[in-house]
Amino acid sequence: MPNQAPTLPREDPTPASAGAEPAIRLRGLRKEFGPVRAVDGVDLDIPAGEFFSMLGPSGSGKTTVLRLIAGFELPTGGTIELDGREVSRLPPFDRDVNTVFQDYALFPHMSVLQNVEYGLRVKRVPKGPRRERALDALRSVHLSDHAERKPSQLSGGQRQRVALARALVNRPKVLLLDEPLGALDLKLRLAMQTELKALQREVGITFIFVTHDQDEALTMSDRIAVFNEGRIEQVGTPVEVYEHPASAFVAGFVGTSNLISGHAAEAVIGRPGVFSIRPEKIRVDGDLSQPAGDGETSATGTLTNVVYAGATMRYEVSLDAGGQLAVLQQNTEGRRNASAGTTGRDEPFRTDTRVRLSWRHEHNVRVPDQR
Repeated sequence: MPNQAPTLPREDPTPASAGAEPAIRLRGLRKEFGPVRAVDGVDLDIPAGEFFSMLGPSGSGKTTVLRLIAGFELPTGGTIELDGREVSRLPPFDRDVNTVFQDYALFPHMSVLQNVEYGLRVKRVPKGPRRERALDALRSVHLSDHAERKPSQLSGGQRQRVALARALVNRPKVLLLDEPLGALDLKLRLAMQTELKALQREVGITFIFVTHDQDEALTMSDRIAVFNEGRIEQVGTPVEVYEHPASAFVAGFVGTSNLISGHAAEAVIGRPGVFSIRPEKIRVDGDLSQPAGDGETSATGTLTNVVYAGATMRYEVSLDAGGQLAVLQQNTEGRRNASAGTTGRDEPFRTDTRVRLSWRHEHNVRVPDQR
């Protein structure tokens, strides 16, 4: 199913002040595993206090970059700076970062409080301050009343929050999160997305979040880096990445996008090139006699597929000019013949129906056909 442009928690993140060192600076970062170049010349600055997501498919290099920042892998080339300090060759325990993994890695024989205290105990923090800091960390994730329970007595979401508290108790400058919500069911993932973003705002430290889930990245992030084949295709706010993709790959990977090119682009849009049009921007009409409105692009075609998905209808249209467009429309009115797909006037849109598609000129987003 195509994804609609989400309601974003914050579109304009506060940038680092002029002259301030970024929390993380990567320059020419490379990592090779034998003949495979997993990370291929990544340059990136991440300001302090930002919720930054690294998004991409499996094998795109995003997790390897996270492991390089954490110190679990050493770079083949390039540099890593944390708060202005070059750390490329330092071991993990000499870097002011903590990592939260998908599997949580909690000690089953310890209580929740003991799990959170563990890192401080290794650092030989005295028992009194250690206990106080651990309880503060549990309060920050709303689990102080579960301090004496064992991990097996908690839900998946609660165990995730314990893992977060265990990382936060060390007061790192940067928290690295490696697909931490991947093992949760959909409903719990959605709830944890809200909690995690609220927690980041509350504690104010830099979060670097690795995910392959586009909705997750769009919903939670101040900025997103889209990875492909070891390189960054685009860095921007969720709005920038979704509404103005910098490449055909970004347009196709982040949400669902129609790409129109070649003869079809010249016939429909009026100029050559590759253009991205989001499905939810398109309006479908069964009256082919209606001309395009002012400032609109229009195309005719034939419905090849109609999918009812409860809150939305998805239409696939084969254009007369060539190519195919997907259209997503909200079900804003009751429909007596929803399985066939209908207009608000209960006129059915069935497969093989001739239709006209319309959308605003500004929704024709030109993208490079190559990276």
